[in-house]
Amino acid sequence: MGDHVREGRAGEIPVAETAERVLLAGGELLPPLVWGRQLDLQPASAIERTAPPGGLLSRLPGAITVVHGPFTARTLAAAVETELDRGVAYLLVPVFLAIGALAYFSLAEEPALLPIAAVALVVAALAFATRPRRWLHYGLAALALCLLGMVAAKLETARLGTKMLGAEISTQVQGRVVGIDRLDKGRVRLTIDVIATARPALRYAPDRVRLTARRAPAGLAAGSLVSGYARLMPPSGPIRPGSYDFSFESYFDGLGASGFFMKGPELVADAQPVPFALGIEAWLGNRRDRIAQRIRDRIGGVEGEIAAALMVGVRGGIPEEVNEALRRTGLYHIISISGLHMAMVAGTVMLGLRLGFAAFPAFASRHPVKKYAALAALVSTGGYLSISGAEVAAQRSFIMLAVMLTAVLFDRAALTMRNLAISAIIVILLSPHEVVGPSFQMSFAATAALVGAYGWWSDRQAERVQPAMQLSLAAKTWRRLWTLAVGLLATSLIAGLATSVFGAWHFQRISPLSLFANLAVMPIVSVLVMPFAVAAGVLMPLGLDGLFLDTMGRGLAMMIAMARWFSERSPVDAVGLISVRSVILVSVALCIVSMATTRLKLAALPFAASGLLLLGEARTPDILISEDGRLVGVPTAGGRLAVNRARPSEFVTDSWKRAVVAGELVGPLGTGGEAAPDAKAPPDRADASALEAAMSLQGVEKPGRRQAFVCGGGLCTIEHPSGAVIAYAGNAAMAKPACAVASLIVIDDATARDPCTGSATTVVTKRDLARFGSVAAFLPAQGEQASRRIEIQKAIAEPYRPWHAQRAFSREARGLPPFRRDRAKPPAE
Repeated sequence: MGDHVREGRAGEIPVAETAERVLLAGGELLPPLVWGRQLDLQPASAIERTAPPGGLLSRLPGAITVVHGPFTARTLAAAVETELDRGVAYLLVPVFLAIGALAYFSLAEEPALLPIAAVALVVAALAFATRPRRWLHYGLAALALCLLGMVAAKLETARLGTKMLGAEISTQVQGRVVGIDRLDKGRVRLTIDVIATARPALRYAPDRVRLTARRAPAGLAAGSLVSGYARLMPPSGPIRPGSYDFSFESYFDGLGASGFFMKGPELVADAQPVPFALGIEAWLGNRRDRIAQRIRDRIGGVEGEIAAALMVGVRGGIPEEVNEALRRTGLYHIISISGLHMAMVAGTVMLGLRLGFAAFPAFASRHPVKKYAALAALVSTGGYLSISGAEVAAQRSFIMLAVMLTAVLFDRAALTMRNLAISAIIVILLSPHEVVGPSFQMSFAATAALVGAYGWWSDRQAERVQPAMQLSLAAKTWRRLWTLAVGLLATSLIAGLATSVFGAWHFQRISPLSLFANLAVMPIVSVLVMPFAVAAGVLMPLGLDGLFLDTMGRGLAMMIAMARWFSERSPVDAVGLISVRSVILVSVALCIVSMATTRLKLAALPFAASGLLLLGEARTPDILISEDGRLVGVPTAGGRLAVNRARPSEFVTDSWKRAVVAGELVGPLGTGGEAAPDAKAPPDRADASALEAAMSLQGVEKPGRRQAFVCGGGLCTIEHPSGAVIAYAGNAAMAKPACAVASLIVIDDATARDPCTGSATTVVTKRDLARFGSVAAFLPAQGEQASRRIEIQKAIAEPYRPWHAQRAFSREARGLPPFRRDRAKPPAE
């Protein structure tokens, strides 16, 4: 122990080395200070008292950790030492692992494994050798962890090696069903392990595909062998540059293609034994489908679909308008099995068993009933994970909960940042690609913020001197209800603030009424829905689940009604594009405020303030082009988005509208001013008269007329508010007349070459889009059109990463026309 404690102006006071408590000037009993160090103290009124987690000091009240007063080099150093003594370095381990994984996935080209691994080993050895030089040791250790995250991400990418389809094709598919999703209107979505293809036989067939069918054949179950004629499509890339990459998701989900059955599917006689692993997966899938159908039959309607989603993770049958209402109100997390559901299942099981044990006081006093309840909760959540489909978010939540329940079994605190760090380390090392997704970021951000806030509140409560008071039963009940209400409010507020930036960045939307909707709905979910769902699941094998499912259905009906009510009154939730730098700064602020236990929390303020100031730094695109070359969107005056097709993809346009904060979609007009339908067979050439008619109509500004694409003679044009003209043509011949006036021309033809050679017009062809994905174009500022070209931002770059390598093999990327089959295709249903 240190030899002395130095008190500001009172000199040095010797301390007994073995004393458990020390009597200092002023008659205060204080614990011994940090071993081997001295700490400058201020007067007693300026001393911050907290209880560091773990160790001797955590068991002694009034441990001195940080000196109050202005931030100086001395007080800052003392605060840093305190944080290190409390183990903040360990909490940073998953942070640096995540940084390494993010760095790997952000690289412009695929790196080799051996150089990264070799550098990681060298840096780790240097970190071990420099332990006496602490700060150098910490820096090298952080770098080694980043490199380890890169190695883990590279190993996962190499291990999966998903075979991805390169181009659209129709073929006969035979395979084994491994998953069934029941959709609305009787449709089904099948996940199939491909065994063979025919007419034509694919030389590079994907191993697993996901196909939609209008109906399911009688007797279809997971593990069945099916065959049908299907249209296969390669995984799509980002809807716009910087948005979520669906090809990336498909690669790490093992899905090489998606599509739909044009004929079939039909069951095929199967003489081959089902592989053991697939048999287990099929058995669980069939049990899940039977439970979901039992729930639907008992509850019925939308409530039955949501109940099936809550209990077994089957969400396909929920109507889209209900899904949208839940998203707009910030309640969608309720139907996505994650930490909330795992915690409620574990909490219900533990509470029920603890109450049951309390009925036998003699047994409870002689046995560790809390550990028994924790073990039962661990087994129950494991079973819930299996029967719910074991989605990635549910796996991550189970790992977090398993770590906490295991801590209870070993007499450790369950809800700590250390346990959260262990969970994050496990998830990152097992599935590094999850770091990129919104689910990982939002769930760990919310959990870290809640654990940090809970720790801060617990410390504040421990410091308060609670007078002994005898309260009546009514007063106790009111106090507990008030505490519950405040806790629910704080939980919703903290979790909402912690995840809002990530939600806005990934989805360009926020839920303005999320706090109020959660406050209204969560008591219903916590009292009438989840406990009865757990009870129904336990009693279902005995056939005694009916009453519990009925109660759950009434609770869900109330939840749906509230979600619709809040959704109807929710303002526009689109927020536009969010700067990446702002997300990074807010993430740093969140890490600091969640992990720090001293006044170093204040260091989060400048990061948070800078992040909020930079939220609107991202530029809004002036033109958006889909990766298939069929859809062009242009933001216009009045918060509208003009598109060149009368029936565009709703999924794409919704994403574009949120990105550019447009509230209305404007379709194309014909040369006579009428709505223009999508042309099925455009002419081969656009003549000058068609161009003149389109341009003259576009230039007329009549009162109340909406700015829109004007289409005629195979050419669509629009004038941007800046004065630039954007044109869309089916081939180079159609585009040629527009070269003299258009700033940007999109040609929906992979064989086309630039028809505007020698002019300042920027041309984007279908081949460019097939190679580089969707495009966001930025026009020069007004007055600079003549001196600057249009800036083109592409979603995908070459050389391709493994999840994009299939793009090089499509006919469009090779500049070939669409494939035409000579003989007739099998008839479609």
